[in-house]
Amino acid sequence: MTKVTYHLPDGSTEHVDVEPGETLMNAALRNNLPGIVAECGGSCACATCHVHLPKQYTRFFAEPTDEETDLIAYLDAADDDSRLSCQLVVADSEAEIHVRVADSR
Repeated sequence: MTKVTYHLPDGSTEHVDVEPGETLMNAALRNNLPGIVAECGGSCACATCHVHLPKQYTRFFAEPTDEETDLIAYLDAADDDSRLSCQLVVADSEAEIHVRVADSR
């Protein structure tokens, strides 16, 4: 099981165990974490599940698709670490991963 630490916009952190095959978006919703809205339900259509994934953790996930990259390009708070948590599927790993939930204000 992967352990994910979500760094929330208010400065707090939440630690969540995430099953293989689950997205970081679903894990956040399952734990009622603030900041992950997921208006489209995880279909990579809205970018309301925007997170910042530090480079040292990118190896645990697939590369972003063109669709994801296009959506991120329209975000004001996007940077080189931006990903959509609906596209971050956890592999069967004992990894410890940190993500920062984007401030949607």
